[in-house]
This record gives sequence, structure tokens and C-alpha cells, in this order.
Amino acid sequence: MSGDTKGPREAYLVEAVQRACDIIQAFESGEELLRLRDLAARTGMNKTTAFRTLATLVQRGFVERVGPHQYRPRIRSVRPRRFRIGYCSLGSGVSFSRDVTESIVRVAEEENVDLRVLDNACSPAAALRNARTLVGEKVDLVMEHQADEGAITESADVYLEAQIPMIGIHMPRPGASYFGPDNHRGGQLAGRYAGKWAKLQWEGCVDHVLLVEHRKAGLFLRSRLTGALIALKRMIPEIDNSKVTVVDGHGDYERSLISVRKFLRHRKNVGRTIIFGIDDASAIGALRAFEEAGLVRECAAVGYGGSFEARAEMRRHETRLIASVGCFPERYGDALLPLAIRLLTNRPAPPATFVPTCLITPQDVDHYYPNDVLRNDTELTTLLLGGTLRQSADAPMLARAGRLR
Repeated sequence: MSGDTKGPREAYLVEAVQRACDIIQAFESGEELLRLRDLAARTGMNKTTAFRTLATLVQRGFVERVGPHQYRPRIRSVRPRRFRIGYCSLGSGVSFSRDVTESIVRVAEEENVDLRVLDNACSPAAALRNARTLVGEKVDLVMEHQADEGAITESADVYLEAQIPMIGIHMPRPGASYFGPDNHRGGQLAGRYAGKWAKLQWEGCVDHVLLVEHRKAGLFLRSRLTGALIALKRMIPEIDNSKVTVVDGHGDYERSLISVRKFLRHRKNVGRTIIFGIDDASAIGALRAFEEAGLVRECAAVGYGGSFEARAEMRRHETRLIASVGCFPERYGDALLPLAIRLLTNRPAPPATFVPTCLITPQDVDHYYPNDVLRNDTELTTLLLGGTLRQSADAPMLARAGRLR
């Protein structure tokens, strides 16, 4: 009885042909030049076997010898190319961004994509440095997330000059495919819900509307607030522009808190106020300013993003964060990587890909995120301290809310 343990199909394979295929597939492109030692290292062959296989391929015209020591292929390998994709996150200190990053890393591993991750750190200067780094590394495509409208063009120009295709996350940019929410539609979801809530809880009596924007993000992101205000006015026609105030929270918890504190100091009678935040951090910062002033029963806030902080806040007893427009950042990678591969393989791809959104409320937050409640106080506090609430004493409180609800 033979000791050969090969399967029936393997028994028909010709080792010499397999070695020839390994040599051809070791080249990553038709222009790459490799030495004998490089090919031996990539294929795992010893140099003698690699040299004899190469000599045969050169004699038959499948590989070309260039100079005394280098080789390049003369046929195209049928092996799918492993793409190298650069990803610049909004900032590792933002929990929403961390969720996006984790999802992209997960899917890149599943798709065998060579992923280069850099952190824009919510800084235009860092985004520009990262753009130059990725161009220097000759990535095939870039996925970029930054929120400063004035700085986006500068980094986009770097990629355009290098002819590197781009996907712009949450913000459009020249020459890029857009990926993110339909901001205006999401804002309308927020406005309609706030109007229904006000009719039910306040009999439709709204004295003021406070919009907490991020001015540097520009009009595109501000359409979240515009959509919310339009929808609210349709629900409650008595609201006119004299009842609307806009403050700049810079898309940040602490600065939103400070801005709304100033707003409250300069107004003696605020009355019942609907707050719309351009993101969750802005809404929670504004909400906390009302709490400090003893006016928490006179306000209701709606955020945007469905971030971890918002979900923890909505689990607090009698919270006044009545909803957040959920974007589900933990699912972004499942759509972003296939979109990137479509662009890289010259298949049809839409100029804009809108992520699914829906309203998340305190009543259904556990339905959408049942696993949040499995985290312990230490884990939740660590996440919050690393995120947009890192300077606030709110972190332990929201951690407890996330666990106990």
C-alpha cells in the first residue's frame, strides 16, 4: 500500500508547473523588477529550484530578464491583486470615529486588503500630513474623514495631483465619492420627532429653538440642523425665526457646554426650548448647560449619530436627550470596503452612498444596541474618557446609566 496521502485531485498536480505559477504570481505588477533572492523568498523555494524554474520561464517567454540580475513578468498573473488602501480617521478621541475604524479594520482583514490607518486627530494640519504620507506610500485609494470644510480641499488636492481615488466620509470633497448619511433627511427625522414630542409633552408650546452647530464644518453638515428646523416648523407653525438661536459648539462636548452656558447667561427667560445638536456631543453639551442652570425640565434635545455617549445618556433616568439620529458607525466597513474595491476594479459605483439612518430613542435604544448593557462600569468609563466627554465628570455617571438601564 502506498504511503502517499495526497487527495485524488492533488495526485494529478504537476509540481514543476506549480512552481512556475508561484514564480509568476510572486510579481505584484507587470512592471515590478525582482532579483532571484526576492523570488526565492516570496515563493519559499531554494535558490537553485527558483533559478531553474526562472530559466525555463525566460526561455519560453513568460518572464523577461532585465540586466544581469533582475526579472519581470511578460504575462499578467491571474491572481487577484491585493489592494493597499489608506484610511484617515476623524480622530481616535471620538467614539463614533473609533467605531468606524474598528469596522473598517475588521472588514479589511476579511477582504485581504492591505489597510494603512492614520489619525487625522480632528486637525487640518494632521490631515494634510497624512495625505502626503499616503501619497508617499503609493496607496491605491484613500478613505478620509475630516470635518473642517475649509481644510478638505487642501488635502484633496494632494490626492488629486497623485491621481489617487478618494472616498470622503461624511463630507464631500473634489474628485471623491461621498459616503455618509443624507444629512437633510436625517435632520427632518429629528425635527418631526421633536415636534411630536413637544405636542405630547408641552401641548405644542415651544418658546425657543437652539441649534448647536459646527461652523467650520460648513453648510453641508449644517443641513442636519436646517432639515430639523424645517420639519419642526411644519409640525408647529407658530415657531418663527425670532424664536431660533444658533450657537457654535465646534462639534465638541466641552465647547458646546461653554457656548450654551453663555447663551443662558444672556437670556433671562428662555422658556421651553428644543435643542438640535449637529452631533451627539453638541446635543449632550447643550443639555448639560441647561441642567447646570436648573432648567432641565424646560428643554428637550435631539442629537445626530447614535454614538455610544448618546446611547448611554438615553439610558439615564428621565433624560432630556429624547432621540438621536442613528447612523450605525459599527457597520460602515461593511459598505465602505466593497465600495472601495468597486472603484479600484473600475466597476460602476455611485457618486454618493448614503448610509441607512433611523431615529433612536430612550424607548428603543436597547433594541438597537442590546450589548451596551453588558459592559461594566470600568469599560464604559474608559470609553467615555477616551471620547468626546473626556474632560467631563459626566463619564462615570453615563457609564452607570449605560449598565443599569
